[in-house]
Amino acid sequence: MPSVAIFVPVYNEEKILSENVVHLMSYLDGVLPGYEIIIVSNGSTDSTVEIGEKLATAYPEITFSHTHERGVGHAFRRGVSLARADRIIAIDADLTTDADFIPRACKLLDTYDIVIGSKKRGIQERSAVRIMGSDLFILFARVLLGLPYGDYSIGAKAYRREVIMRYLDCVGGGSSYVIDIIYRSWRDRARIIEAPVRCSDTRKSHFNLVHEGIYRFYRLFGLWFGK
Repeated sequence: MPSVAIFVPVYNEEKILSENVVHLMSYLDGVLPGYEIIIVSNGSTDSTVEIGEKLATAYPEITFSHTHERGVGHAFRRGVSLARADRIIAIDADLTTDADFIPRACKLLDTYDIVIGSKKRGIQERSAVRIMGSDLFILFARVLLGLPYGDYSIGAKAYRREVIMRYLDCVGGGSSYVIDIIYRSWRDRARIIEAPVRCSDTRKSHFNLVHEGIYRFYRLFGLWFGK
């Protein structure tokens, strides 16, 4: 059985998927034997699905799945259901976060239930608009929910599978699944730690940033009203 599952959600990543996955595997082979990679496409309309299926055929470490539902939360639920390992580490397909987060997080899961890769505690090379939007969301999460953490983005998060399963039916279908899990786990006194990461994210986002902001705040206020 694999020791850790690397979850990679994808949406229209035909340009980078194959190269980045092979690069990731080359790194993992040297530092973390016994891994599996679970790639889940959510609503891709380009050749991402075909590329993912070819990767899964070529490499026994890779499992590929596709859901027609658009939303990374849907992909996450599918990925968790496919994982055989009891540790799940989520990363972004563009590998904007340094890959050394993976072995560090895997080790921390010996002691903790959730590891949050924190750009605020590390180094972030991102646009001012993205940083300001994230900072505002983090502030509201702290004020409304009391959450003491500083990063609720999709990538660079690690979970013990048994903890995720307690909340999987409650998480949203979009990118808010991260804060859904972290808030509920924190409320139930899970062992959570932040680990600094370096993030270099300069490409154009797949998300409509205005729509994404409205959606995340809507979900945030939903958690607040449901307290």
